[in-house]
Amino acid sequence: MIRFLTAGESHGKGLTSIVEGFPSNIQIENEYINFHLARRQMGYGRGMQMKIEKDKAEILSGIRFQKTLGSPISLFIKNNDWENWADKMSPEDKRKDKEKISIPRPGHADLVGVTKYNFDDIRNSIERSSARETAARVAACSIARKFLEEFGIYIGSFVESIGNIFPKENYGKVLLENKQPRDFNAWTMSEKADESSVRVFEEEHENRIIRKIKLAKKRGDTLGGTFYTVVSGLPLGLGSFVHYDTKLSADLAFAIMSINAMKGVEIGSGFESANAFGSESHDEIILHGDAITRKSNRAGGIEGGISTGLPIIIRAAMKPIATLMSPIETIDLNTMNKIEARRERSDFVAVPACAVVAESMVAWVIADFFLKKFGGDSIEETRDNYLNYLKKSNARLNKNFLKK
Repeated sequence: MIRFLTAGESHGKGLTSIVEGFPSNIQIENEYINFHLARRQMGYGRGMQMKIEKDKAEILSGIRFQKTLGSPISLFIKNNDWENWADKMSPEDKRKDKEKISIPRPGHADLVGVTKYNFDDIRNSIERSSARETAARVAACSIARKFLEEFGIYIGSFVESIGNIFPKENYGKVLLENKQPRDFNAWTMSEKADESSVRVFEEEHENRIIRKIKLAKKRGDTLGGTFYTVVSGLPLGLGSFVHYDTKLSADLAFAIMSINAMKGVEIGSGFESANAFGSESHDEIILHGDAITRKSNRAGGIEGGISTGLPIIIRAAMKPIATLMSPIETIDLNTMNKIEARRERSDFVAVPACAVVAESMVAWVIADFFLKKFGGDSIEETRDNYLNYLKKSNARLNKNFLKK
């Protein structure tokens, strides 16, 4: 139903996003997109590029008077550092400096990129494989995010750990115990996390992480970590068990793993459930008033590839950034001799920013499944379809199972 495409290089003129398939009349302001772009740039331990690039999206098409038209939406984010790279990144061959990069960095797409695409300059791999591309994703997915908010669906995130520094309280476990109120809003978690320079909830936890980041900086090293992304306000019924490619859980895992430097993703209790008895892993079904719900949410809001109506809980792991100021060993492809890896401007840690990107990618998947189920050429039509579903879903259940 919906799709987006991004284009652009890390040091090119800018990044472009094209978004297609959303209904008309979604209220969207430029400031809303820019707000989430700014959140992507936050976090203690970011590198020099975050001080150069102050991302702002320019809406080129598809939105008039702050409302979507139903036509493709195009967005452009200017790279402020382009002027310093115009010679090296020009589409025309006007190079003054003929230097070509031949030293691949372990952990990056440098070596596999030049091999796969038959390049003689690693710069060609560096530019597009850079996490700078995620700015274009955040811009595109802000449309999906705003669309979902029209239906009371909110997305939030927080950092669980950086450099193996965990909080005293296991906030992920609190989510899995399903102790949130029925009107729980996941965005409140992001608002709280955004108050911290590393997007955690406890001041003492933040201080311990910052000390670890300072140590990494001193050593010329980098750090990874884990974070949670949570979705609240979903109806039961998004996704399907009918085909492998219609499962909501599958698309969410794909979306998270598509983000740069991601190495693991789990939904609900995830890998921990592999170590538990079934009685400790599954969520007992109960009545809460006149509503069917679960005692816990170890499934993370998804059973059989279908949303249960409880918050979706996703935990993900980001590896340490591969560019090191104290480089590790590699080879020079020109000489095939051993050498230290190339230094490229980079962050020391980007887990807080990665969690914001994950919010965006999750928003896209949820919006896609929402529109597949409820359709509509205008948001008014989508809303009518959605409200009709909510009205009739319990009635259908009663009709099928309750004796008259």
